[in-house]
Amino acid sequence: MGEDVDSRFIRKLQEISDHYHSLVERMGDVSVAANPIKSLEIAREMGRLKRLVEPFDGFRKVWRHLEEARSLSTDTTQDADLRELAMEEVAELGSEYARRLESLKEAMVTNEDAVISSVLLEIRAGTGGDEAALFARDLYEMYLRFCEKKGFKVEVLDQSGSDIGGLKEVTLSIKGEGVYLCLGYEGGGHRVQRVPETEAQGRIHTSAATVAVLPEPEEINIDINWDTEVEEFVSRAGGPGGQNVNKVSSAIRLVHHESGITVSMRDEKSQHKNRAKARRVLLTRLYEQRRRQQQQARDAVRKTMIGSGDRSQRIRTYNFPQNRCTDHRIGMTMHCLDRIIQGELDELIAALQTYDKEQRLKNI
Repeated sequence: MGEDVDSRFIRKLQEISDHYHSLVERMGDVSVAANPIKSLEIAREMGRLKRLVEPFDGFRKVWRHLEEARSLSTDTTQDADLRELAMEEVAELGSEYARRLESLKEAMVTNEDAVISSVLLEIRAGTGGDEAALFARDLYEMYLRFCEKKGFKVEVLDQSGSDIGGLKEVTLSIKGEGVYLCLGYEGGGHRVQRVPETEAQGRIHTSAATVAVLPEPEEINIDINWDTEVEEFVSRAGGPGGQNVNKVSSAIRLVHHESGITVSMRDEKSQHKNRAKARRVLLTRLYEQRRRQQQQARDAVRKTMIGSGDRSQRIRTYNFPQNRCTDHRIGMTMHCLDRIIQGELDELIAALQTYDKEQRLKNI
């Protein structure tokens, strides 16, 4: 028989621990010490691994003591009272072993996501015309309420409204500890079923919006020559906004030639502010594209779990007449849409996290 899940998991942690200590040795190497860029790169990797290595060291101590206590409790050459004490210790250490193992599993599968404390969240109206734009606005407000409850900081980078108060698209920067762990599952297609405000005959319509969640690392080590690699277009911002919008060319559109990524920014009246925001979004999207290319294996695994975050994948349906919300990735249906749309997403997100953790552990 092959290794069970726990044995494979512990062996993987031992490999990570060995790699961490090899990095510690490399940091003491003269050639590395003389190379600031290499030193910083190794230091960052050590910092990421340390979140696993330190608790694993504590786990191994408990494991070692547990094995010693088990051995003593079954050693017939020992005094009966001593063996009884050892058996009591086995029970205590067994509980501690299980607790630390579960904690390590949690840390292992969330380690990369946990260090991401800033994301870009983009919402775009899909099929459904005005009703889709109204639904996009509802999603926007739902996430704002959720972020407020969590204490996350939200900055609106760009938004484009519809004629009846909806949102054609909106881009948010959201910062806070654990933000990607919470919002990383929201990427994909969201579908709504309800009677639109514009429907006179009371018929239920189906509309859609798409959400993308992109990690925004604190430092993006991507070199771009903004003069030769990116084409910039300047135009007047459309929509409401007073005389400035009509007379001043403040809207910015950037096109990155190699990747084909395009970013438009028109939220600010200042051309310079729009350019700075557009470059920030472009860098984040380019970083995400390259990150995905480098981690194709991991992404392939994630697609078998809760989805890749691809906009084309339908992940959730919001049925207002039945007060029902269904997440199609885990087959979970909740009859409390009124609370969910008010930002009470914790139960839903916790279920996604649990399922994701279980599936990732199976693929270790």
